[in-house]
Amino acid sequence: MRIGIDVGGTNTDAVLQQGRQVLGAVKTPTTEDVTSGIVTAISRLRSQHPFAPAEVDAVMIGTTHFINALVQARGLTPTAALRLGLPSGASMPPLMTWPERMKEAISGRSYLAHGGHEFDGRHIAELDEAELRRAAEDMGQAGVRSLAISSVFSPVNAEFEIRAEEIVAAVLPDVSISLSHEIGRIGLLERENATIINAALRELAARIVDGLVAAIAGTGITAPLYLSQNDGTLMDVEQVRRYPVATFSSGPTNSMRGAALLSGLDTCAVVDVGGTTSDIGVLRNGFPREATSDVEVAGIRTNFRMPDVLSLGIGGGSVVHQEDFGIGPESVGYHLGTRALVFGGDTLTATDVAVAAGLVEIGDAARVSHLSPEFVSTCLEHIAERTSAAIDQMRVSAEPLPVVAVGGGSILLPDRLPGIGPVTRPGNHAVANAVGAAIAQIGGEVDRVYAIEHDGRSAALEEAKREAVERAIAAGARPSSVTIIDFDEVPLPYLPGNATRIRVKAVGDLRVDDDRALVSVSEA
Repeated sequence: MRIGIDVGGTNTDAVLQQGRQVLGAVKTPTTEDVTSGIVTAISRLRSQHPFAPAEVDAVMIGTTHFINALVQARGLTPTAALRLGLPSGASMPPLMTWPERMKEAISGRSYLAHGGHEFDGRHIAELDEAELRRAAEDMGQAGVRSLAISSVFSPVNAEFEIRAEEIVAAVLPDVSISLSHEIGRIGLLERENATIINAALRELAARIVDGLVAAIAGTGITAPLYLSQNDGTLMDVEQVRRYPVATFSSGPTNSMRGAALLSGLDTCAVVDVGGTTSDIGVLRNGFPREATSDVEVAGIRTNFRMPDVLSLGIGGGSVVHQEDFGIGPESVGYHLGTRALVFGGDTLTATDVAVAAGLVEIGDAARVSHLSPEFVSTCLEHIAERTSAAIDQMRVSAEPLPVVAVGGGSILLPDRLPGIGPVTRPGNHAVANAVGAAIAQIGGEVDRVYAIEHDGRSAALEEAKREAVERAIAAGARPSSVTIIDFDEVPLPYLPGNATRIRVKAVGDLRVDDDRALVSVSEA
């Protein structure tokens, strides 16, 4: 059995799952410290469907901890950015495009040094080790505790980033170091930004992981803990300590994956209506369609793996304005149970509208009896129209696209959306995000620029596919279950040497040994 947990801004959802069967499902308010809400959710699961802690093979958690910390600019570590690329790139140093608020939040410092590669692996300049030691000494004097190292075309050849890490670590052994070739894709500035964000979250990641591990251990469960990544695959806790940025969009991803399992549709639009937002994405072959362009997070352009998701500020906790009509984007969040009218509060929310419309029976319906039928109808029509427009915006063709609605707030949507068509609400739709966490797999990806020699295309493709499969297995996937689920090949005519960008993604089922521990890389 597995336990899947998704920590949202309003609710913490949890499911107990055996294969594709949901044995138990609960929804509890998210607590300010988050971990106590998780303990409560697991306790309620055990009450609903009794199980022994030893029966649990793995616990999977999707969390908004890290993206929230970045957006709110809290809990971030004093961070430096070191770019290897001189003599090129000096006119645009690291952090130049960052909002001042974010630079101040990380006490950001930037350094430029010689190094870097051309797309085909040739050196731009040789690494200057003395230069790197001087930079490291300056970082130490400035109180830097985390470092992001980026090198031009490091996804093609990472040798300079790896060597720079060794040199800096010898001078600053207590500083955590993030390398850009492990985090972002081709595109120096965006990859560098993603790496800086990751570095700034490293200390917070350690604290959060320790808290989550302690919370699970406190329930008596000894099974390994994993966190969901942006692409619907899993990371173990040590990976989360190193790559917290990879969890940023795990919530919407889990919801979409869960929607696929619960509805039986592997290609569809998914609308996840939570307490604060409605997240809309598209499933392709059971996995979320990934964003093809750079993604902006907290005003910072990045290019790491993120699902193509459109978020509307409409959810069950959205504040409804009566005088100057509007719904959201303000939300009462996890205070819904005390601030909504039906729960004795003083704030009119979308949940109150749903109760007044007879869509759900919760709280005290008498407290919203003053809402006129016309006003309630106007609110629901407004939600339906905005949702329809967002789904239409996500479509890439005129072909019909089935719509699956999930999340506790999906009661706000009609059975048929104007201009779109019927809406499917599968069983357990309210906890689809936790279901998605429970079924998450292990992935491996290659995204690299290859210089294709004459008649060498097939060899390059096979090399990329083989490496993606090997990475999935090394990360803990059962070898016999690994398959290629996504493949992309883009010629780059602006570069010499028949340059072609090849991206391959492989996934497989989690491999667990007899002691319920993730198989190590060496064993795989």
